Amino acid sequence: MHTKFKKSYKFAINTSFYITIYITLLMSVFLYFFFDVIWWILLLIFFCTYIFSFLVVQYRVERFIYRRVKKIYDDLTLLESASISKGAITTDMRTLTQEIDKFARDKKIEIETLKVREKYRKEFLGNVSHELKTPLFTVQGYILTLLDGAMNDENIREKYLQRASKGIERLGYIIKDLDMITKLEVGDLSLKVEAFDIVELVENVFEMLEMKASKKKITLTFDMDYLQPVMVKADKERIQQVLANLIVNSLKYGRDKGTTEISIENLIKNKVIIRVTDNGEGISSEHLPRLFERFYRVDKSGSRKEGGSGLGLSIVKHIIEAHDEKIYVESEYGVGSEFSFTLEKAK
Repeated sequence: MHTKFKKSYKFAINTSFYITIYITLLMSVFLYFFFDVIWWILLLIFFCTYIFSFLVVQYRVERFIYRRVKKIYDDLTLLESASISKGAITTDMRTLTQEIDKFARDKKIEIETLKVREKYRKEFLGNVSHELKTPLFTVQGYILTLLDGAMNDENIREKYLQRASKGIERLGYIIKDLDMITKLEVGDLSLKVEAFDIVELVENVFEMLEMKASKKKITLTFDMDYLQPVMVKADKERIQQVLANLIVNSLKYGRDKGTTEISIENLIKNKVIIRVTDNGEGISSEHLPRLFERFYRVDKSGSRKEGGSGLGLSIVKHIIEAHDEKIYVESEYGVGSEFSFTLEKAK
């Protein structure tokens, strides 16, 4: 494909002017000392010199520069620089320098991004391997014990089969949640947006988790009595999952006889913000930036006190972002945590 050449006349105009001034002055001195100074001859010399210089500079020198600049463009094209290869080739040095600087900055950012992604990929694969390995080895251990003769004892058989079942259930959670996150990331999981009362939905989640909360004597409550419905526009099933995950998370790390409180506030004209606040263990500030990563552990000991897939907060983040909304977290170690997210009001 023929490469478009973007002409620049500034260099030729300026250079020709300098050459013309020099030759005209030189000729003026020569005529002054050896002949009479004839002004119309000087003007003719000035005009002819300028035209000749301009043509030489523009169509010879610039072509010389163009061939070398084109080689730079070709080399950059080999590096798949779409931003440079798509444009016209210019011999203007300032423009070329700006394009090269932009190219270098873009490549540096791209390299840094790839390094971060590679680090994240390795960490993610390690976490997935760990999360799958733990229940698999647990199930394998119970089954091997039963096969070695423990199945003849009815009490041990029932106990080990129940534990193996819990391990399989844990694997199911992980695979199901990973599948959901993948669909959310690639946009395959469609949202069924509808208008519903967020207060009623929270009450339903409270009822669903009442038994779990009672085991730790944690009180599930609103910050106030909501006498009127608060209508929002979202995927009701997914928002229920968000609320359930956040409340379950607060129950896991909440203190005995503590509280988990839900508040619903007007944020701006067409937005509300839902806050889930607890007075549990809290989270240190260094963990907050990575809290929504898949399998990220605040507790580095490698053990989980509670069941689940370890993907709850990551799913929450993806669901909220799929609604084009924001999620926030504030926490202080030893004091408690507050997770909040925005939703659009229903008209």
